[in-house]
Amino acid sequence: MPPIENAPMNVQSIQFRLTQLKKRQHRVMLLTLTATGIFIVALLASFTQQTLVFSFFDLSQQVEQLHIPVAIGDQLLTHQQPDYFSSLLSWFGWLILKLFAAFFGAFVFVRILKKFRFFQLRLGSLILRFVAWLIGFILIWSGLTYLQYDRSSDEAKAYTELVAYDHNIQNSPIFHELKNINPPDAVKNYLLAQTALLHRPVDKDTALPYLTHVIRAERQDPHFMEYGFKPEQLWSMQQQIYGKAVTPLAQNVQKQADQAHQLSEIVKLLCWGVSLLALLIALMSYVLAQNIKHRAMRIGQKI
Repeated sequence: MPPIENAPMNVQSIQFRLTQLKKRQHRVMLLTLTATGIFIVALLASFTQQTLVFSFFDLSQQVEQLHIPVAIGDQLLTHQQPDYFSSLLSWFGWLILKLFAAFFGAFVFVRILKKFRFFQLRLGSLILRFVAWLIGFILIWSGLTYLQYDRSSDEAKAYTELVAYDHNIQNSPIFHELKNINPPDAVKNYLLAQTALLHRPVDKDTALPYLTHVIRAERQDPHFMEYGFKPEQLWSMQQQIYGKAVTPLAQNVQKQADQAHQLSEIVKLLCWGVSLLALLIALMSYVLAQNIKHRAMRIGQKI
């Protein structure tokens, strides 16, 4: 029969093991939540990455914004015409800022909450602290997103108002502006074709004749290259209407488009691979956390 004085030592040893198991369970559950988050992000990225990849090549498979040729750019809008690549860099800059600010700001948010007794009593669990952290992350992310788009709202509003119309493109502000400044026919058709493609829903029936005139002008107008048309925009317009590049300028862009498509497929496979790996890690760590939890419960019953 073991000495009586060894009993407290055994209890202390069991309690120490129980504490260690609970800490291990919390770490494994945190790994599960992290892997689940990575799985969701990678899965969403697999469906949205194509637009971003094409943006790296200054391309878009459909007309996203109005491009104004340099020949009349200062007569329609006085500020500088944006391009896809600068917009992409701005988007990535804001993304990095929001990730860092929301991630670390959420910890500050939880620490502030824990200063109040009401929340201090309710944030004892790791899961509840994670929920509070997630709420802080969402609030900070939403605030920065609002600030991001509020800064560019005036410029976007100017372009939106310029190309807006209900059913007839002849009632659009840009149509009346073009009548006043009387640009070359190729420039006018180029802008009106974009306007129809920017309409929601897309007005392909209206865009088709204007784009046809642009294609004819590229082949016949000796001053066509002087107007400052953007080959990538011509490619987007023809891709959206015909499903392929039909003029030399647009066909020169097709090589970039093919590279963008190949890179997009590679990125898509990588996203699927990361999401699958994250899912497996999340499932295995969840099963491990449940096993540790049950083991801790059994040890707790022995005390």
